[in-house]
Amino acid sequence: MQQQLPSPSRPGPSRRFSVAPMMDWSDRHYRYFARLISRHALLYTEMVTTGAVLHGDRERFLGYNPEEQPLALQLGGSNAQELAQCARLAEEAGYAEVNLNVGCPSDRVQNNLIGACLMGHPQLVAGGVKAMLDACSIPVTVKHRIGINGRDSYEQLVDFVGQVHDAGCDTFIVHARIAILEGLSPKENRDIPPLRYEVVRQLKADFPQLEIILNGGLTDLDLMQQQVSELDGVMVGREAYHNPYLLAEVDRRFYADETPVRSRIEVLEALRPYIAAHLAQGGMMHHVTRHILGLFQGLPGARHFRRQLSTEVHRTDQPLALYDQLVMQMAERTEPRDCPL
Repeated sequence: MQQQLPSPSRPGPSRRFSVAPMMDWSDRHYRYFARLISRHALLYTEMVTTGAVLHGDRERFLGYNPEEQPLALQLGGSNAQELAQCARLAEEAGYAEVNLNVGCPSDRVQNNLIGACLMGHPQLVAGGVKAMLDACSIPVTVKHRIGINGRDSYEQLVDFVGQVHDAGCDTFIVHARIAILEGLSPKENRDIPPLRYEVVRQLKADFPQLEIILNGGLTDLDLMQQQVSELDGVMVGREAYHNPYLLAEVDRRFYADETPVRSRIEVLEALRPYIAAHLAQGGMMHHVTRHILGLFQGLPGARHFRRQLSTEVHRTDQPLALYDQLVMQMAERTEPRDCPL
């Protein structure tokens, strides 16, 4: 029987399936591309620090294409006043949600009291969340780890979630690993600490009124559907980037939408006007195409596709012509195998 989802105090976008915020990866070009494959998956921006939003180029850090919606902004910061200002700006910019990063383990953000180190300061997180909720009317969510080294007991996790929930947060996106703040790189922190999905399920059992989203190591759609039967949603990161056509099954499996999906070739054709507009504005084609290298993963010609877009694109003065030729070549190699799922 399908689980009845909780009713957040601020209804927002469906979080049954979302694509994680990924530094240097989930920029506006990737998100536009991903939206051509899935109509419903909730997309997240890269983490943007409060300082960048308040003192930097607003269009660069808050700008997006309307086609990317539903779209959430992820913020990095701990100063309640600055978080509140950014939440207000996020709402004015039209974001469907604003999310606070309490999971990034890098030294650079730790030094600014951003990311996973905040799990050791639940009162500070709670204060920031309350300030954000007071400043905007869109949902405010928190993405966090199940713990950090030195604060990794289940009781401490419950204390963290309880304090932040008391401040008004109804939705927690839980990366099912602890973060080790000294001695491991951010990349190692995504692989070395073991995944503990059972901790996230226990959190849902202890806080049934909350929306609990599972993140971490998810690659198989069947497993993801099993998790959604016990939790409220899944958030997928690296697999959705390296194997983006995984998103082609999301609308049917997670949203019961039987609308035919685009084939890979149709995705490339739909992306072409976007690339042309980017070039016309002075951009480089690889700004967009670096995100689509995994589109043909596991299919004939996948290596040729990657090579053309990662190497040959830098050697030509007619990138769109190369793109058009590549689309024709891939159509010949994949049809009729490449049918919509």
